[in-house]
Amino acid sequence: VDLSSFDFKTGKMMPSKLQKKKRRLWNDPLNQNKGKPDLNTTLPIRLTTSIFKQPVTKVTNHPSNKVKSDPQQMNEQPHQLFWEKRLQGLSASDVTEQIIKSMELPKGLQGVGPGNNDETLLLAVASALHTSSAPITGQISAAVEKNPAVWLNTSQPLCKAFIVTDEDIRRQEERVQQVRKKLEEALMADILSRAADTEEMDIEMDIGDEA
Repeated sequence: VDLSSFDFKTGKMMPSKLQKKKRRLWNDPLNQNKGKPDLNTTLPIRLTTSIFKQPVTKVTNHPSNKVKSDPQQMNEQPHQLFWEKRLQGLSASDVTEQIIKSMELPKGLQGVGPGNNDETLLLAVASALHTSSAPITGQISAAVEKNPAVWLNTSQPLCKAFIVTDEDIRRQEERVQQVRKKLEEALMADILSRAADTEEMDIEMDIGDEA
């Protein structure tokens, strides 16, 4: 019970003393009851007329702000060493369950690492082309042949460093043109065959109607 405004002589409460005390506490700069610092680091909630809580967006791209992005989102996922070995023994097959012959690697692609073969290297290069946006250069470090478990670059397939020349590009363009020509001939033959079948069916239907 606060007895600071109680007059012990008269035995009564003195409102004037209570008002003086409140005025003194209000003008006191050292009074801790005026306010306390907010040490809460959570994002504030936008208070609007809506009944739902709307979160406030935290902007980190201010020129004076050194933190440009969340470092946790920039970390790359670790890669397992020699994960290409899990592709060994895998092969594609057609609808008749016959194994499709795999492509032949160019002479410039040479495998590196223990137990690596051309089939596994082909699958590793195809996987790198489809899953990575970085250029495929192979293992640039020469020390990878001595100790691949230490110097291996897991973001690149298990092959030696190679360079694609203009001659390689020209030969590949010729192969693409040959394949396109064969595809065009096959499509044209299919169209002619379908047209001939349709014509035969029409003739048979006309003969049936006349009979």
